[in-house]
Amino acid sequence: MENTKILSALCYVSLLFAPFLLPIIVYFVIKNTEVRYHAKRALISHSIPTVLSILLVIFGFIGIFSVNYDNTSGFAILMFILMGIYFIITLIVVIWNLLQAYKVFKESF
Repeated sequence: MENTKILSALCYVSLLFAPFLLPIIVYFVIKNTEVRYHAKRALISHSIPTVLSILLVIFGFIGIFSVNYDNTSGFAILMFILMGIYFIITLIVVIWNLLQAYKVFKESF
C-alpha cells in the first residue's frame, strides 16, 4: 500500500479525531497532487458541519434575545427542528467521509 493512499484516506477519517488540522497540514506539506486533491475535498467536507453549527448558534442567540417571552414555544420547536436537520447533515457528512476513505483504500489494493 502506498503512503499517498494512506495520507489521502487519513484526511477523510480525520473528521473523527482532527477535523481541520490534518487536512490543512497535509495540503500545505505534501506536494503530491492526488493527496492535495483529497486533502482539499476532506477539508471542504469537514467545514460543512462547522459552518452549519456556527449559523445555528447565531440564529439561536438572535432568537433568544428577540423572541417575545409569551411565545417561546414556537421558537423552541423551530430550534429543535433545526438541530435535527443539523444532526442529519452531520451524519451524512461523516458517512460520506468514511466512504471516501474506503474508496481510497480500495483503489490501492
